[in-house]
Amino acid sequence: MPTDAAITPSTLSQRDLPWQIHWDVKTCTLCGRCTAVCPVNAIELGTFRKRNIVVPFVGGREKPTSNFGVYHGIRQRTDPGYACIGCSMCNLVCPNNSIAAIKSESMDMLRFHRDRGGQPRTRGGRRNRGDSVLDQMKFMRISMLTDPALDAGRHEFELRTLLGRVLPPAKALASWKANGWTPPVREIHPLMIGSMSFGALSPNMWEGLQMGVAYLNEELGMPVRICTGEGGCPPRLLRSRFLKYVILQIASGYFGWDEIIHALPEMKEDPCAVEIKYGQGAKPGDGGLLQWHKVNKLIAAIRGVPPGVSLPSPPTHQTKYSIEEAVAKMIQSMSMAWGFRVPVYPKISASSTSLAVLNNLTRNPYASGLAIDGEDGGTGAAYNVSMDHMGHPIASNLRDCYLNLVRLGQQNELPLIAGGGAGKNGNLAANAAALIMLGASVVQIGKYIMQAGAGCLGTEGDRCNICNIGRCPKGITSQDPRLYRRLDPEKVAERVVDVYVGFDTEIRKILAPLGRSTSLPIGMSDALGIADKAVADRLAIKYAV
Repeated sequence: MPTDAAITPSTLSQRDLPWQIHWDVKTCTLCGRCTAVCPVNAIELGTFRKRNIVVPFVGGREKPTSNFGVYHGIRQRTDPGYACIGCSMCNLVCPNNSIAAIKSESMDMLRFHRDRGGQPRTRGGRRNRGDSVLDQMKFMRISMLTDPALDAGRHEFELRTLLGRVLPPAKALASWKANGWTPPVREIHPLMIGSMSFGALSPNMWEGLQMGVAYLNEELGMPVRICTGEGGCPPRLLRSRFLKYVILQIASGYFGWDEIIHALPEMKEDPCAVEIKYGQGAKPGDGGLLQWHKVNKLIAAIRGVPPGVSLPSPPTHQTKYSIEEAVAKMIQSMSMAWGFRVPVYPKISASSTSLAVLNNLTRNPYASGLAIDGEDGGTGAAYNVSMDHMGHPIASNLRDCYLNLVRLGQQNELPLIAGGGAGKNGNLAANAAALIMLGASVVQIGKYIMQAGAGCLGTEGDRCNICNIGRCPKGITSQDPRLYRRLDPEKVAERVVDVYVGFDTEIRKILAPLGRSTSLPIGMSDALGIADKAVADRLAIKYAV
C-alpha cells in the first residue's frame, strides 16, 4: 500500500505537471516578487552549482580549464503538494516579464498523484468541462411582419419578475376572506446574485457585492437581489435599511442564524426572502463545507463556532426526514418568524427527485417558489469526484419542472429559480434568456459575478480553483488580510454595476425581436431552437439545422 512517504518530489518532473513555469534567466533580476506572491509556493529561489569553462587566448599553449561557481535563480517545485495552479500572478508582478505559467500540451501525470496521505482532492470552482447545452441554443422566433417590431434601443422593456406565490384573483380573494392573508410577493430583477457566504468570500468581496447591489437599487432603480449563503451576515447589515435587497439563506449547519434571530426585533426592514438550502448543484447530496483555512476569528464569531476548525454542514436538515416535514417545519416556521410578510422557498440540487419536491410545494400555500441548482454550479469547496461526476443538467430538470406546473395549471403561480452554468462561457444574457424561455422566472449567478466583477482567475480548464484553502491570489475567497487587501470593494461594486447594465442591454437585444416588452417570455419555448435532435426532443423545443 503506498504511503505519503512514497510520493516524493522526485516522483514527478516539471514536464509531468499541468502548468509549467517558463523562466528567462537573461532578463530576470532576481527581485523575488514572483516567489513572494505565489499562492501555493510553486516556485522558489534556488542555488545552482554552475561550471565555468575558461578558454585561453587563441594561439596560446595553455589548455582550457574549468572552475565551479554558485548561481542563484528560480526553479519550479515538482512536489505534487506544491504544483503550479496556473494563476500567473508571478507574471503579473514581474517587472521584466521574465516568468510565465504555460499550460502543458501533454497529458499531465499530476491527476494520479494528488491524493496525498489518502486524502481525495478538494477544490473550488466549477466542473472541469467547458461545454454547455445553453450555449448551443438559438433564438429563432423573430418578429418581421407577423408582430409589431420593437427597437431595443428606444422601446421601454419591463425587465422584472415576481418572487413569491402569485395566486389567481379568485384564489387570492378566497385566501383573504378565509385568513386575512395572501402570500407575499416581491418584484425583483430576473438576474439574482446567488448564495455565496460571508466566509466563503472575503470581507472585501462581500462588501463590494453589497455596495454594488445597493447602488443598482438606489441609483439606477434596478431591483437586484443577492443571497447571503449559509454563513449568516454581519450584524450591521441585519440592522440596516439595505436588508430589503438581501435574501437570507438557512442551511443544514444553521451557521450565523443566532445573529439573525437576535437581530429580528431591531430590523428596520424585512429581508427580500428566505431561502432554505437542501442542496447545491456542485455537490448534490452533500452539505456545505468551509475549510479551517478560512475560519478566522471574525467568521467564527458570526457563525458561533471556535476559530480554526472546518465547518461541514450535514447533507440534510437533521430534524426533518421527509418532504412534508420539511415544508411544515421549515417553510411555515420561517414564515411565522417575519409575520408571514416574507417569501420563503427551498433550494435543491437538480436531480431526478426534483419533481417530487415540486409537487409537494404546489400543495402548500406558504411555499413561495423552488430554486434548482444544476450540475454546473460553482462552490468554494467540494470533492473533485462530486463536482465532476455527480448532478443533473439544469436545462432538462428545469424544463421537466415547468411542464409539470403547466399540467397542474400553476405555471404562473409558483416561480422557478434556475442556476448552475449561466454565463459559463461568458454568454450570460443568452444563457439567462434560454433558461427563462425554458420556464425560469429568476436566474441565479455566482461564479460569473466573481469572474466578471472581481477578476477571478479560476476556469473550467482547472486553472487556479484553490478557493477552498483560502489562498486566492486575487483575494476574492481568502480570509487572510494580506491577500484580500488586494481587492478594492469599490472597484468590485463598479464592476457589478457594469455587469448588470451590460446584461440589460443584451437581454433587450434578445427580447426585442421576439416582440416582448411588457413581460418576460417565461416558458416561451417556441422561440428556442437547437441543432441537436435528441436535445430538441428532450426539451420540447424546435430542431433546426
